[in-house]
Amino acid sequence: MTTTGVAAMPDEIETLIEESIEIDAPPEKVWALVSDPSRMSAWSPAVLKTFVRGRPLGVGTVMININRVGPRVWPTTSTIVRFSEPAEWAQRMRENRTVWSFTLEPSATGTTLTQRRETPNGVLPAATTLMKIFFGGLGSFQGQLRTGMQQTLRAIKAAAES
Repeated sequence: MTTTGVAAMPDEIETLIEESIEIDAPPEKVWALVSDPSRMSAWSPAVLKTFVRGRPLGVGTVMININRVGPRVWPTTSTIVRFSEPAEWAQRMRENRTVWSFTLEPSATGTTLTQRRETPNGVLPAATTLMKIFFGGLGSFQGQLRTGMQQTLRAIKAAAES
C-alpha cells in the first residue's frame, strides 16, 4: 500500500489524500469492479449504499450516496466529472466540492489502483465546520478518510484476486 498526499496542519484541509495498492489482476478485471459505484458498499467502510441515476456510467451520471462513520449517517449527492474507461472515473461531491476518483494503471504484476480525494476548488465552509464538530477536527477526519481508503483498496484487491 502506498500513501501520498500533501500534508496539512491539523486544522487545515489537505488538498490531496491518495492511497494506492498493487493488485494481481488485469486492469479490465479491476475496472469491472470499481466502475460500478453501486458495489462500493461491499468495500468501503464509509458507504452504506449508492444509488446510480443513469446508465451507462459516464460524465454527468448522478449518484446518491448514504454514508456512515460510526453512529453518524448522512446522504450526499455526486456527479461524475471525469470518465475514461478503463483508466479513471471521478465524482464531485455536491455538499463539499471534493473530487473522489479511482485511477488504474497497468503494472508488472497486474494493476496499480489509486483512490484519491482532491480539493481543487477548496471545501465549502459549512462542510469544514461539520468536520470539526462531528468528526474530531480536520486532522482526525482526514485520518479517517485515509484509513477508509486503505480498507477500501484492500477489499477491492481481495475481490479482484479471488
